[in-house]
Amino acid sequence: MDPQILLQGFYKRGKYVAVAAPSDPHDPHDSPWWWDHLAESAMDLAQVGITSVWLPPATKAAQGSQEAALGYSVFDDYDIGSKDQKGAVHTRYGTREQLTRLAAILRANGLNVVLDLQLNHRKGGAGPDEMTFEYRDAFGNSSGGRFPKNRQCFHSRYPDSPVPKSFVPEIPQDPGVPDGIWELQMSSNVYFGPDLAHINGKPEGYVSQGLVAAVEWQTRAVDAQAYRLDHVQGISVLYLQALLNGNIAAGKFAVGEYWDGDRDKINDWITSNDWMRNRCSAFDFPLYFKLLAMSNDANFDMSTLDHAGLAGVNPFRAVTFVENHDTESRRDLVPRNIQPEDKPLAYAYILTSEGQPCVFFKDYSTAPGCLGDILRPALVNLMWIHQNIAAGPTEQRWKSQDVFMFERTGGPGLLVGLNRSKTQAQHLTGVVTNFRPNTTLHDYAGHEPDITTDGRGRVDVTIPSGNNGQGYVCYSVPSIGSRSAPAPQDSHQVFEGAADLDIPCAAAGKMSDITRTYCEHDTTIDGVLSFHADGWTPDTTLMLSLYGPSGAAVASRLFRQADTGAVLTATATEKGFYRWTIQANDSRADFTCPFSLAVRYRAPTTL
Repeated sequence: MDPQILLQGFYKRGKYVAVAAPSDPHDPHDSPWWWDHLAESAMDLAQVGITSVWLPPATKAAQGSQEAALGYSVFDDYDIGSKDQKGAVHTRYGTREQLTRLAAILRANGLNVVLDLQLNHRKGGAGPDEMTFEYRDAFGNSSGGRFPKNRQCFHSRYPDSPVPKSFVPEIPQDPGVPDGIWELQMSSNVYFGPDLAHINGKPEGYVSQGLVAAVEWQTRAVDAQAYRLDHVQGISVLYLQALLNGNIAAGKFAVGEYWDGDRDKINDWITSNDWMRNRCSAFDFPLYFKLLAMSNDANFDMSTLDHAGLAGVNPFRAVTFVENHDTESRRDLVPRNIQPEDKPLAYAYILTSEGQPCVFFKDYSTAPGCLGDILRPALVNLMWIHQNIAAGPTEQRWKSQDVFMFERTGGPGLLVGLNRSKTQAQHLTGVVTNFRPNTTLHDYAGHEPDITTDGRGRVDVTIPSGNNGQGYVCYSVPSIGSRSAPAPQDSHQVFEGAADLDIPCAAAGKMSDITRTYCEHDTTIDGVLSFHADGWTPDTTLMLSLYGPSGAAVASRLFRQADTGAVLTATATEKGFYRWTIQANDSRADFTCPFSLAVRYRAPTTL
């Protein structure tokens, strides 16, 4: 498997804790919508070694498109910027069309799309208990949308108290929740909104099956390859296993946010038969807290980095990181940040050691308010080292209060030295390596000159001081070439028409818009139309049509009762949006037909 680097493709900013992106939520002309900003960045991300982009939650938040609408307060499971509710059609990040265009551009650059799923709670409901959820349907009616919810879908609580110490809930806590019994969960400051009862909700199976179906719909709509799971400590593993092992999610990468500094607890959640049975990875919070201490504790011992964190015991299931949207902004959760001048050393560790690293967009981007002007050169260099050199198991080579050295023993070999001192370079003699005797080694960090192993494969190494983020070296054999860029991929996105979704059914005598897909010129577009012919007469047909960027007709096909699953194929002769429409033909004026249009196309690599 090729090495992977995940990018967290969003961050918070400004004086408001809940501001979620560097684009204005109300004026896309002043600054681009976030989905478009990411699309404009896609080619650059692929070129520097990013392989997957973790998007912020795509479903509309209870705050609609306001500044506070990060997306973690999910309202409607079937609104990804296509329904006029909660004050806007678009979400905080843009419309459904902008989202699907972004996903297609990411795929055209060979990047994987990672959906952020908030499955623990919902917000924005009505009623005194805020547990009544009704959604707009495909025609704009205020109710009739898919997967409505009532208080039987949630663990009950007193409406005026999120922490009912002695309350025995009407809907008890689900089995398989890491936070344990109801009182423990509700007293641990994790009440974010009405808490979904995945297993014990009523009627039986309604919540679990409904949430699985909603995730599968979103996955098809966007063409996602992986998932980030928010706050897994509040979610039953019985539900998570059903989600990740069934149908569309089976085999897809998933990483859970298990916010805890105890690596054994997290590793047990990952590996135990009582928990996730190795179906899910986890963010390496234990290592993050270690790196946080490295930046802020004057007495930090660098030797404790030896096989530190979750990556030290389970590197294949650990997603390592230096910062994320919460650690960077939530002083109630993390009183101190990793200081910008210490981030190069922290990234040098996670991008050369074991585990799958995650780079924070704010650390990489050079946009106003970001740290890329300081950190980007180091990150680009370290990502290149990760993708082209770092491989295999780790052997520690030197440990002291200020220095930690280790060697990755796979591939060409990589000897890494980290120096925490801001004032003193470290001169080490006779460092054991796995390199052959009399081998020249080059510092791919660019901080020190070449060195040569002696007759026993040992080296003398100088690690510069950490002043200006220079305190690391990355030695390997000279003249290592670069891996090929990820191969461009087609997008396979599905657009479903149904009365209770966001796209209406095909209707008799009415041509309806389905979607627009953003296509590269001189590429093939395939649209597979599927439908149930229940209630059809021998004369019933569906007309599927495709129009080009200029509005001219490109192709059309008439579908009869036996044609479900047939394909309409066309060629995109120019770059731009291609519009899909559908019309039913039937003598009954009220005839409608649900359908599914699966479109395969190649997007441009840029907007």
